[in-house]
Amino acid sequence: MIKATNIHKYYSDLHVLKGVDLNIQKGEIVSIVGASGAGKTTLLHILGTLDRASSKEQSSLHINNVDIISLSDKTLAKFRNEHIGFIFQFHQLLPEFTALENVCLPAFIKNTSKPDAEKRAKELLDFLGLSHRYHHKPGELSGGEQQRVAVARALINNPELIFADEPSGNLDSESAENLHNLFFKLRDEFGQTFVIVTHNEELANMADRKLVMVDGKIV
Repeated sequence: MIKATNIHKYYSDLHVLKGVDLNIQKGEIVSIVGASGAGKTTLLHILGTLDRASSKEQSSLHINNVDIISLSDKTLAKFRNEHIGFIFQFHQLLPEFTALENVCLPAFIKNTSKPDAEKRAKELLDFLGLSHRYHHKPGELSGGEQQRVAVARALINNPELIFADEPSGNLDSESAENLHNLFFKLRDEFGQTFVIVTHNEELANMADRKLVMVDGKIV
């Protein structure tokens, strides 16, 4: 599913990623842990195609056998929309839109028709226990509900890969536990691959594999 070789990232003279090699199989749930500043989020953004590896090094990144580094920005954006979903610590929902509208946005970008997008969005919101929240805006939802809306948004285009950056970092312990269990339920239900950056040791230890980053490398 993901094969990354010799991934480096420089910000001016700051060498953040120092030759990361990584293989993740389809259907795996992989956690990435490490101290703040170890490079976890930078790696996640590169694997998720939100950022690019530094070109001064001989790096390679393949997702589903697609050579990501060779893609143009436009082609990469299309690939990301169709194959990858994201869940962030802060849900990043648009406050002026309802839960249903927020979930539909990636489908609209993909040019899915409004009836089809709304049908799929309602299926996901129902699955996540939010059938009574279709028309509520983010400010009218609890933290756990907002994060479940964000999960539905990540799933709307049926991506093979889900990247999550501190997904439960802003939740109370009960909501966090529910979200963690949800990831495994989703993997079993839809067969998705999850890559999760987290400081939550319980979630990290639940994963199929836990990778530890130290000073820009996986150790």
